[in-house]
Amino acid sequence: MSRHNEVGSHRTSVYNANSLTCVKYHRTDVVKFSHNKIILDSGGWQTKTTKLRMNQTSNQYGLNYSVYQKNFEWFVEFKDITIPFFDGMELYKEFRKTVHTVELSQEF
Repeated sequence: MSRHNEVGSHRTSVYNANSLTCVKYHRTDVVKFSHNKIILDSGGWQTKTTKLRMNQTSNQYGLNYSVYQKNFEWFVEFKDITIPFFDGMELYKEFRKTVHTVELSQEF
């Protein structure tokens, strides 16, 4: 029986590279994360075990996302929002504020 609260060990490794913690399943880094960013990638293998490894990583490291399948499509729930899954998607743990500068011209 698989555990959902820690990353499984079958064909799976956890390592650090370029300031990221990476969880590799077979030959794909299915999850890479830093203090602020999470990157999810199935490597084109949207299988039950790939999804399980992603969710185990979230649970073990407190990343607070969940990957699930509905009607043969994958979704990610993160910060109370559901997003369609795509390989290479990035999630940000902290709010990212974008400042836009607008020039106003006024004629007198």
